[in-house]
Amino acid sequence: MQTSDSESSFTEYDIIPKGGHDFSQYHPDFASPDGDVVLGSKDCKVLFRTHSYILKTTSGFFRSMFSLPGGSSSPGKPTEVIYLNDDEKTLENLLRMVSGLPLLPLDSCEMVDSVLHAAENYEMPGAMSIVRLAITTLPFSDHALHMYGICCRYGWEPEAKMFASRTLVYNLYEPVHRESLEKMSTSALWKLLTLHRQRRETLRQQLNNPPFVSGQPAVCIQCTGVIEYHTWRELKYKIILEMDVRPLGDTIAQGLSEWPEAKACWRSGCPNLNCGRLLYDKTQTLRAIQEAIDKLPMPV
Repeated sequence: MQTSDSESSFTEYDIIPKGGHDFSQYHPDFASPDGDVVLGSKDCKVLFRTHSYILKTTSGFFRSMFSLPGGSSSPGKPTEVIYLNDDEKTLENLLRMVSGLPLLPLDSCEMVDSVLHAAENYEMPGAMSIVRLAITTLPFSDHALHMYGICCRYGWEPEAKMFASRTLVYNLYEPVHRESLEKMSTSALWKLLTLHRQRRETLRQQLNNPPFVSGQPAVCIQCTGVIEYHTWRELKYKIILEMDVRPLGDTIAQGLSEWPEAKACWRSGCPNLNCGRLLYDKTQTLRAIQEAIDKLPMPV
């Protein structure tokens, strides 16, 4: 079989008899002469010598391969190179996971995707479990949407809930998130959109119920004059808009001190010049709003 640098030359794997492979082509951590299997990256530049026993006990794919007639090397038989359809870094990460060698950091979403795809193809549940633990570490906290999609795809429910809660700092309708959202399944995307919408709508309902005023015209308890709560209606609208932008709601407290709508609300009073009673108790209202935000639904 004629080899080529072209990726299209290989399907899932190709077996190529040994012939003139220089020792320098081997990865330094996978170059032991005791190994009886040689794996090659798809670019044909790096070889990995390892043990068939390791592959058979950690991979359903290789266990099936080596159970076929002529599927494993035997003493005196030239070692064949099995070229896999994975790049050097993916193979190194995968083989370290199943061989008990020190692990390399999974430092990008692309590498996580690549290793998981390879582990799934080669039926390596142990390697997938290692990746499952690794994605919960700090480097991936800033990639909550991508990680949420991965967790949903593989049925990792606890991790999916954790990353779903971390997406609450995002406005899902910003163009920057489109690629991550398009990669999700319909079910995963629906659950995420529902969570974000539920938090907004639940807060809207709570702000319309006691202890908050309804927003309709009322009678001043001090002078019995007619009072309007239009400043409260405008502030509620601003709060709901902020929940669309950041469903976590953690920016609302600061906004209630800085927004023009909030300042107008806190200084509004009875229009009766002989009364002038402030319509809202700022301290109690702030506390009630924060309590409402703290009770909003989270992933369950």
